[in-house]
Amino acid sequence: MSQQTLKICIAASSGGHLSQLLKLASSYEHQDIVCVTTKEETRKKLETYGPVYVVGECNREHPFKVLSVLFKSIKVLLKHRPDIVISTGAAVGCISCFLGKMLGAKVLWIDSITNVERLSMSGRMVRHIADVFLVQWPELAEKYDNAEYCGAVI
Repeated sequence: MSQQTLKICIAASSGGHLSQLLKLASSYEHQDIVCVTTKEETRKKLETYGPVYVVGECNREHPFKVLSVLFKSIKVLLKHRPDIVISTGAAVGCISCFLGKMLGAKVLWIDSITNVERLSMSGRMVRHIADVFLVQWPELAEKYDNAEYCGAVI
């Protein structure tokens, strides 16, 4: 994929997940970006990169919210058909990674720096389908297959 503009979906829950993802923004800022997040308040942080879709917050304890986020995310990814999905989590990132993979996208996951001893739940699921799976602690890279340590985002 040399010199062509990539279609990249960046997906993260608002808060720490999004902050970590935005620390990497210089690496994808000249690409065709679509943003998927969870709260309307984060729209302003993302508008400069490309279209922003607020799909809502969800977790395993609220299955109907998960379904709502899933259906909204399907619409976004089918519309934009990204070449790459980049995420730091949580549930919305996990969902976007799986949907992207089903559409033929490469998946880059960066597990949160707060996960010192164990991968996040979303990370444990995405690890099996990720093309690149990064952790922010060297001990985690030693502990999990397919996990790489390249340094901390923050």
